[in-house]
Amino acid sequence: MPLKILLIDTDPDRARALEEKLTESAFADVVRMPQGYDLPSAVENAKPDLIIIDMSLPDRDALEDVRAVSASRPIVMFAGTDDPSFVEEAIAAGVCSYNLSGVSFQDIKPIMSAAIALFRRYSRVENELAAAKAMLDERRLIERAKAILMRDRKMTEPEAYRWLQRKAMNENRKLADVVAEILKQEEADARRA
Repeated sequence: MPLKILLIDTDPDRARALEEKLTESAFADVVRMPQGYDLPSAVENAKPDLIIIDMSLPDRDALEDVRAVSASRPIVMFAGTDDPSFVEEAIAAGVCSYNLSGVSFQDIKPIMSAAIALFRRYSRVENELAAAKAMLDERRLIERAKAILMRDRKMTEPEAYRWLQRKAMNENRKLADVVAEILKQEEADARRA
C-alpha cells in the first residue's frame, strides 16, 4: 500500500516533479497543500502518513505549524540553507529529518523511510515515558494513602498496603480508585478542620 504524503513546497515546479516521481513509482499517494493553507487543517483533512516540507528560505514561523502537527506525523524537511541554529530549532519542533534541497530522487525514499522509523521509535519512547510517569504518580498516591492509614488506623506500612489491596479486591475496584477515594476523603477532612 503506498504511503500517503502531504507535500508542502514553495516551488510549484519542484513540487510537481517530486509528486510525479513519487506517484510514478507507486511508492506514494501525494497530496499537495495549496499556498496559504493552514498546516494543522491540511493534516487533519489529508491524514497523511508523512509530511514533506520543502522551503527555499525556511522561516521560523513555519516551525510553529510544524510543532502543532509533529506529535502525530513524521516530518521531513528540505531547505535551501544550512543554518545550524535553524536545524536545531527544526528538530526541536519535531522534524524527523532535515536535509538540504536538491537531494536526488533515489535518496528521497531512504530519507522518508528513516524519518518514519525515527518517528515510530520516538513515539514508542514517548509512550513508555508517559506510562512510567503515570506509574510513578500512582505509586506516589499509594504511598500517601498508606501514610494516612498508618497515621489514622495505626497500621504498619505492609498492613496499610494489604488493606488497600483487600478493599479494592472486595469491592471489585482498581487500587487507584480506592487510593483516590482515601485521598479525597483526607482533603475533605482537612477543609472541615
